[in-house]
Amino acid sequence: MNDIPSKDDGKTAGIVSYFFILGWLIAYFAMYKDNKTALSTYQLRQTLLFHLASIVIYYAVGAIFAATLFSGGFSLGYALYWVVKVGLLILWIIGFIGAINGEQKPIPLIGEKAQSIFSGI
Repeated sequence: MNDIPSKDDGKTAGIVSYFFILGWLIAYFAMYKDNKTALSTYQLRQTLLFHLASIVIYYAVGAIFAATLFSGGFSLGYALYWVVKVGLLILWIIGFIGAINGEQKPIPLIGEKAQSIFSGI
């Protein structure tokens, strides 16, 4: 007997969307457009805001790091970079585990905001 469900519940699109912007685009255009589910919609909204926020944060931290580098505060900029990097990784892991488990579990700080900001998805 085949234990594989005949219809995807949106879990796959949610999982794929966590892998960078390219994964989000693949999940949205190849998996979501023809199979919209509540779970995939939730995860796509959340990961879109996560990826966009991560990009903005990395550029901001990079600018701070560059400014501290030229002012002699290399250690402060480097420490800030790693704190942000580890923080984003923790948020990513929380969301990814929720996607693997098929849960609509919000990523702390951004999960609920994503649902209202990207309500058109």
